[in-house]
Amino acid sequence: MGMKKWQTAEIDRALAKELAEECDIDPIIALIAVERGYTDPAALEEFISDEPCFDDPALLADIEKAADIINNAVNGKIKTAVYGDYDCDGVTATALLYSYLQSRGANCIYYIPDRISEGYGMNTAAVDRLAKEGVKLIVTVDNGIAAADEILYAKTLGIDVVVTDHHLPQGELPPAAAVVDPHRADCPSEFKEVCGAQVAFKLVCVMEGKQQEEMLPYFADLLSVAVTADVMPLVLENRSIVKCGIEKLKASPATGLAAVMNVTAIKPESINSSRIAFGIAPRINAAGRMGNADRALELLLSTDMLSALKIADEIDVLNSKRQELEKCIFAAAVKQIEENGYKYDRVIVADGENWHHGVVGIVASRITERYGKPSVIISRDGENAGGSGRSIEGFSLFKAIEYASGCLTKFGGHELAAGVSLKSDNIEAFRKEINEYAYSLPYTAPVLKLDCKLKPSALTIDLAEALELLEPFGSGNPEPVFGVYGVTLKKITPIGGGKHLRLLFTKGENSFQALLFGISRDDFCFEEGDLLDAAVTAGVNEYGGNRNVSVRIKALRISETNDERLFSDIDLTERFIGGRDFSADGLLPTRAETGAIYKFLAAKPSTAERIKYLHINTPGYAKTTVALITLCELGLIKPNANGVYTAVSTAQKTELKNSPIYRKLLEGSGENDG
Repeated sequence: MGMKKWQTAEIDRALAKELAEECDIDPIIALIAVERGYTDPAALEEFISDEPCFDDPALLADIEKAADIINNAVNGKIKTAVYGDYDCDGVTATALLYSYLQSRGANCIYYIPDRISEGYGMNTAAVDRLAKEGVKLIVTVDNGIAAADEILYAKTLGIDVVVTDHHLPQGELPPAAAVVDPHRADCPSEFKEVCGAQVAFKLVCVMEGKQQEEMLPYFADLLSVAVTADVMPLVLENRSIVKCGIEKLKASPATGLAAVMNVTAIKPESINSSRIAFGIAPRINAAGRMGNADRALELLLSTDMLSALKIADEIDVLNSKRQELEKCIFAAAVKQIEENGYKYDRVIVADGENWHHGVVGIVASRITERYGKPSVIISRDGENAGGSGRSIEGFSLFKAIEYASGCLTKFGGHELAAGVSLKSDNIEAFRKEINEYAYSLPYTAPVLKLDCKLKPSALTIDLAEALELLEPFGSGNPEPVFGVYGVTLKKITPIGGGKHLRLLFTKGENSFQALLFGISRDDFCFEEGDLLDAAVTAGVNEYGGNRNVSVRIKALRISETNDERLFSDIDLTERFIGGRDFSADGLLPTRAETGAIYKFLAAKPSTAERIKYLHINTPGYAKTTVALITLCELGLIKPNANGVYTAVSTAQKTELKNSPIYRKLLEGSGENDG
């Protein structure tokens, strides 16, 4: 878990109290509602209501024209191809439109490009193939807005194209027969934050001459998976879709989705947005990442449970392979980052030969989470390379990559995620330039947003059940996070074969247990007896007919951490190590401070993360980091393969100034010794 600045929301408590009384809801729910902008009873009632909330689909520019073209093709038996994408949204959108056209008796096929050999979107080779099969109309879903050249090419072959997409247009619209995209500058629809499957769904509604709420029961399960997988904000119609979809998944899911739930042991009654996001969606994505997205599409179109279960098993195996690959590449990236000091860069760039393109984006997400920094993970394939990047809130990765675009052959993306293509020989230049841009800006600290502070005694089943009113959680409506301060870690228990931890905390006479997932005992940097602050969520766990509160850890830190000093220290340290600032102010530890770090390790080996956490306030992150580097350079301490530092008992006595980093700081400070 990377270090983050803890930021508690500022809430009008008087207004929250009024809202709680008027709406007869739990005071903590009212606090969260006010913090998220629901400041009057009408707005809150609309948010928590089960009544559908939808725009008129006919408001989308060109959608009626698109509906007419496709309806004419259906009625005239004109061969039509639904051209999709290999991610979960694209596969789901393809399944939705294709199954609808099939139900109408259309003469139609589908086409999804291969992630590795074809890449995203339309390509001329695919258009040629479709032309040879007699296709006269292509309808894109979740792509097409940037396919101007391919659409022009299709025209030369006598193929019309209807584009349905949700990505941002790049300049002029493509020359298609109709272009349906809520992000068109001339599109009057008010709600723009929709995924590709939703645009396809709106098209189906207009083709049927019905409103979305009338058609939703037929497609809610598919749509809820697409909305969740594509990280759409769960507000307004997205919230309505996911709420309705969860109910359909519980009661009567499509055969393919039921099969996925079966192989992942997800009980229908337990389905929620989290299980969609981490159980169902990754498996549909795995087919496109690791194999052939057509298999995921066949699964979603299946009406026979036996064949669906067979495909679901295949995809589950692919997902396991994806997880193993991800684990290996992540470990290799971390090793490279640690050994080369890239962890001190503003933007981390790591690269490896033939790292699987289907998982580098996921690895980038994990690297960004681990180090609290933007990252770009690049796979080299001989002289060519390509990769994916992820960022933190407040730092535009797109602008950073744009600055370094002279090193690239191709790039694209947005503030928080991007993709790059470049020559392998240019990776080092790219690393240098993107960090040059990052260092030109004020330091951006990763932020952990807390909804409010709670006492341990407030973490009850009553709170967890009250929070259910705000579900489903996801982008735009995150699960509430609470800060519980000044608690003592009393017990650490490995669970799940050592992959996870159960932690027992106490404060005064109160205690609570919390689960920390994805962290083993060896990787956990705290010990029993530590005084900590905990950022937690509270949910309901049902087992054996009983409902209990399930507390999960989002983050931990040493209690009373001074965030302002911490991130000022991190900024100072990185500027010095990165050669951007040669000032020794605030960086040079005294002989006594350095000696204290050595004695700490002589008493008990520890990870650098734990050492920095325990010394976060005294002598501080910057001096502790320099002390560790100094002691390593002098051979007084040594890390093992797992990053655990041990004092070297056989080391010869030496002077601190014999360390290059200490000597450099000493000279910069004007002092004569440490």
